[in-house]
Amino acid sequence: MSLLRRAKGTLIHRAYAAILRAGAISPASPAGYRFRRLGAGVSIAFPPGAIFGEQWTEIGDHTLIGERVSLSCGMGPGVDLGPDSILRIGGSCSIGRGTHIVAHQSIDIGDDVFTGPYVYITDQNHVYDDPEVPIGRQWPRNSPVSIGSGSWLGAGAIILPGTVLGRQCVVAAGAVVRGCFPDHSVVAGVPAKLVRRYTPEHGWHPPGVALAMTHQAVNHQAAS
Repeated sequence: MSLLRRAKGTLIHRAYAAILRAGAISPASPAGYRFRRLGAGVSIAFPPGAIFGEQWTEIGDHTLIGERVSLSCGMGPGVDLGPDSILRIGGSCSIGRGTHIVAHQSIDIGDDVFTGPYVYITDQNHVYDDPEVPIGRQWPRNSPVSIGSGSWLGAGAIILPGTVLGRQCVVAAGAVVRGCFPDHSVVAGVPAKLVRRYTPEHGWHPPGVALAMTHQAVNHQAAS
Protein backbone atom coordinates (compact mmCIF):
# COMPACT_ATOMS: atom_id res chain seq x y z
CA MET A 1 0.00 0.00 0.00
CA SER A 2 2.79 2.44 0.89
CA LEU A 3 4.51 1.75 -2.46
CA LEU A 4 1.27 2.42 -4.34
CA ARG A 5 0.73 5.59 -2.33
CA ARG A 6 4.25 6.84 -3.11
CA ALA A 7 3.78 6.06 -6.79
CA LYS A 8 0.51 8.01 -6.87
CA GLY A 9 2.12 10.93 -5.06
CA THR A 10 5.03 10.95 -7.50
CA LEU A 11 2.69 10.96 -10.49
CA ILE A 12 0.58 13.78 -9.02
CA HIS A 13 3.63 15.95 -8.32
CA ARG A 14 5.07 15.32 -11.77
CA ALA A 15 1.74 16.10 -13.43
CA TYR A 16 1.38 19.28 -11.37
CA ALA A 17 4.92 20.39 -12.28
CA ALA A 18 4.13 19.75 -15.95
CA ILE A 19 0.94 21.84 -15.66
CA LEU A 20 2.91 24.71 -14.10
CA ARG A 21 5.47 24.61 -16.92
CA ALA A 22 2.84 24.39 -19.64
CA GLY A 23 0.69 27.16 -18.13
CA ALA A 24 3.49 29.72 -17.70
CA ILE A 25 3.30 32.75 -20.01
CA SER A 26 6.42 33.45 -22.04
CA PRO A 27 7.24 35.42 -25.21
CA ALA A 28 6.66 32.23 -27.23
CA SER A 29 3.30 31.29 -25.69
CA PRO A 30 -0.02 32.37 -27.27
CA ALA A 31 -0.88 34.50 -24.23
CA GLY A 32 2.50 36.23 -24.54
CA TYR A 33 1.61 37.63 -27.95
CA ARG A 34 -1.03 39.87 -26.38
CA PHE A 35 1.55 41.95 -24.51
CA ARG A 36 2.99 45.11 -25.99
CA ARG A 37 6.39 43.64 -25.21
CA LEU A 38 7.64 40.57 -23.38
CA GLY A 39 11.42 40.46 -23.34
CA ALA A 40 13.55 37.39 -23.86
CA GLY A 41 13.46 34.99 -20.92
CA VAL A 42 10.34 36.49 -19.31
CA SER A 43 8.20 34.00 -17.40
CA ILE A 44 4.82 34.70 -15.80
CA ALA A 45 4.12 31.76 -13.51
CA PHE A 46 0.96 29.67 -13.61
CA PRO A 47 -1.61 30.20 -12.23
CA PRO A 48 -1.60 33.95 -12.92
CA GLY A 49 -3.78 36.53 -11.21
CA ALA A 50 -6.00 38.95 -13.11
CA ILE A 51 -4.19 39.95 -16.29
CA PHE A 52 -5.73 42.40 -18.75
CA GLY A 53 -4.66 45.42 -20.77
CA GLU A 54 -1.65 43.46 -22.02
CA GLN A 55 -1.31 45.71 -25.07
CA TRP A 56 -0.32 48.54 -22.69
CA THR A 57 2.15 46.41 -20.71
CA GLU A 58 5.90 46.08 -21.32
CA ILE A 59 8.13 43.65 -19.41
CA GLY A 60 11.91 43.63 -19.88
CA ASP A 61 14.25 40.71 -20.51
CA HIS A 62 14.62 37.90 -17.96
CA THR A 63 12.01 39.22 -15.54
CA LEU A 64 10.23 36.57 -13.46
CA ILE A 65 6.63 37.06 -12.33
CA GLY A 66 5.42 34.81 -9.51
CA GLU A 67 2.20 32.84 -9.14
CA ARG A 68 -1.13 34.67 -8.79
CA VAL A 69 0.37 38.03 -9.70
CA SER A 70 -2.18 40.46 -11.14
CA LEU A 71 -1.02 42.81 -13.90
CA SER A 72 -3.79 45.09 -15.09
CA CYS A 73 -4.16 48.28 -17.09
CA GLY A 74 -7.40 50.22 -16.86
CA MET A 75 -10.67 49.47 -15.11
CA GLY A 76 -11.28 46.27 -17.04
CA PRO A 77 -10.83 44.50 -20.36
CA GLY A 78 -11.90 46.16 -23.59
CA VAL A 79 -11.06 49.78 -22.66
CA ASP A 80 -9.06 51.93 -25.09
CA LEU A 81 -6.21 53.48 -23.10
CA GLY A 82 -4.48 55.28 -25.96
CA PRO A 83 -1.33 54.68 -28.01
CA ASP A 84 1.33 54.53 -25.28
CA SER A 85 2.27 51.88 -22.77
CA ILE A 86 1.01 52.39 -19.21
CA LEU A 87 2.71 49.64 -17.20
CA ARG A 88 6.45 49.22 -17.71
CA ILE A 89 8.49 46.65 -15.78
CA GLY A 90 12.23 46.58 -16.40
CA GLY A 91 14.60 43.71 -17.01
CA SER A 92 15.84 41.10 -14.53
CA CYS A 93 13.09 41.89 -12.01
CA SER A 94 11.48 39.38 -9.66
CA ILE A 95 7.87 40.02 -8.70
CA GLY A 96 6.72 38.00 -5.68
CA ARG A 97 3.65 35.79 -5.66
CA GLY A 98 0.27 37.35 -5.02
CA THR A 99 1.47 40.84 -5.94
CA HIS A 100 -1.01 43.24 -7.59
CA ILE A 101 0.19 45.93 -10.01
CA VAL A 102 -2.76 48.03 -11.12
CA ALA A 103 -2.02 50.78 -13.65
CA HIS A 104 -4.33 53.45 -15.08
CA GLN A 105 -2.00 56.28 -16.10
CA SER A 106 1.66 55.35 -15.63
CA ILE A 107 3.64 52.88 -13.52
CA ASP A 108 7.39 52.61 -14.20
CA ILE A 109 9.40 49.87 -12.47
CA GLY A 110 13.13 49.94 -13.19
CA ASP A 111 15.57 47.11 -13.80
CA ASP A 112 16.56 44.61 -11.09
CA VAL A 113 13.63 45.46 -8.84
CA PHE A 114 12.69 42.65 -6.44
CA THR A 115 9.49 42.39 -4.43
CA GLY A 116 8.37 40.11 -1.66
CA PRO A 117 4.95 38.42 -1.86
CA TYR A 118 1.63 40.29 -1.78
CA VAL A 119 2.95 43.73 -2.67
CA TYR A 120 0.35 46.20 -4.01
CA ILE A 121 1.31 48.95 -6.46
CA THR A 122 -1.22 51.34 -7.99
CA ASP A 123 -1.33 54.77 -9.59
CA GLN A 124 -5.02 55.34 -8.80
CA ASN A 125 -6.89 56.01 -5.59
CA HIS A 126 -10.45 56.78 -4.54
CA VAL A 127 -11.27 60.32 -3.49
CA TYR A 128 -13.65 61.62 -0.84
CA ASP A 129 -14.00 65.25 -1.91
CA ASP A 130 -17.81 65.20 -1.74
CA PRO A 131 -18.93 64.12 1.74
CA GLU A 132 -22.45 63.34 0.47
CA VAL A 133 -21.51 60.94 -2.35
CA PRO A 134 -20.43 57.37 -1.54
CA ILE A 135 -16.67 57.18 -1.93
CA GLY A 136 -16.92 54.23 -4.31
CA ARG A 137 -19.03 56.36 -6.66
CA GLN A 138 -16.67 59.33 -6.80
CA TRP A 139 -14.36 59.48 -9.79
CA PRO A 140 -10.89 58.20 -8.74
CA ARG A 141 -7.72 60.24 -9.16
CA ASN A 142 -4.55 59.11 -10.97
CA SER A 143 -0.94 60.04 -10.20
CA PRO A 144 2.09 58.32 -11.84
CA VAL A 145 4.32 55.95 -9.89
CA SER A 146 8.05 55.36 -10.43
CA ILE A 147 10.21 52.76 -8.70
CA GLY A 148 13.94 53.10 -9.29
CA SER A 149 16.24 50.34 -10.50
CA GLY A 150 17.76 48.03 -7.92
CA SER A 151 15.07 48.61 -5.31
CA TRP A 152 13.61 46.03 -2.94
CA LEU A 153 9.98 46.06 -1.77
CA GLY A 154 9.27 43.93 1.28
CA ALA A 155 6.32 41.59 1.72
CA GLY A 156 2.95 43.28 1.89
CA ALA A 157 4.24 46.76 1.04
CA ILE A 158 1.72 49.15 -0.52
CA ILE A 159 2.89 51.73 -3.06
CA LEU A 160 0.29 54.47 -3.46
CA PRO A 161 -0.31 56.91 -6.34
CA GLY A 162 2.27 59.67 -6.76
CA THR A 163 5.10 57.69 -5.18
CA VAL A 164 8.59 58.20 -6.61
CA LEU A 165 11.31 55.90 -5.27
CA GLY A 166 14.89 56.54 -6.33
CA ARG A 167 17.47 53.90 -7.20
CA GLN A 168 18.50 51.18 -4.75
CA CYS A 169 15.72 51.92 -2.25
CA VAL A 170 14.46 49.54 0.43
CA VAL A 171 10.79 49.49 1.40
CA ALA A 172 10.14 47.64 4.66
CA ALA A 173 7.55 44.88 4.83
CA GLY A 174 4.05 46.21 5.40
CA ALA A 175 4.97 49.83 4.69
CA VAL A 176 2.37 52.13 3.11
CA VAL A 177 4.31 54.46 0.84
CA ARG A 178 3.34 57.80 -0.64
CA GLY A 179 5.70 60.61 -1.63
CA CYS A 180 9.16 61.07 -3.10
CA PHE A 181 12.29 59.43 -1.71
CA PRO A 182 15.85 59.89 -3.01
CA ASP A 183 18.28 57.21 -4.17
CA HIS A 184 19.50 54.81 -1.47
CA SER A 185 16.61 55.39 0.92
CA VAL A 186 15.17 52.99 3.48
CA VAL A 187 11.51 53.71 4.15
CA ALA A 188 9.28 52.03 6.72
CA GLY A 189 6.04 52.48 8.63
CA VAL A 190 2.41 53.46 8.11
CA PRO A 191 2.57 56.01 6.63
CA ALA A 192 6.10 55.27 5.46
CA LYS A 193 8.89 57.64 6.45
CA LEU A 194 12.56 57.87 5.62
CA VAL A 195 14.43 55.95 8.33
CA ARG A 196 17.88 55.56 6.77
CA ARG A 197 19.77 56.76 3.74
CA TYR A 198 23.22 56.46 2.22
CA THR A 199 25.71 59.18 1.44
CA PRO A 200 29.29 58.55 0.28
CA GLU A 201 30.68 60.67 3.13
CA HIS A 202 28.81 58.98 5.98
CA GLY A 203 27.59 55.61 4.66
CA TRP A 204 24.18 54.42 5.85
CA HIS A 205 22.77 56.69 8.53
CA PRO A 206 19.45 57.96 9.97
CA PRO A 207 18.02 61.05 8.30
CA GLY A 208 19.49 64.28 9.63
CA VAL A 209 22.73 62.69 10.87
CA ALA A 210 24.75 63.76 7.85
CA LEU A 211 23.46 67.34 8.17
CA ALA A 212 24.28 67.40 11.87
CA MET A 213 27.77 66.04 11.23
CA THR A 214 28.32 68.63 8.49
CA HIS A 215 27.27 71.46 10.85
CA GLN A 216 29.57 70.05 13.52
CA ALA A 217 32.51 69.98 11.11
CA VAL A 218 31.79 73.54 9.95
CA ASN A 219 31.57 74.79 13.55
CA HIS A 220 34.79 73.01 14.46
CA GLN A 221 36.56 74.52 11.49
CA ALA A 222 35.28 77.98 12.37
CA ALA A 223 36.40 77.61 15.99
CA SER A 224 39.89 76.57 15.00
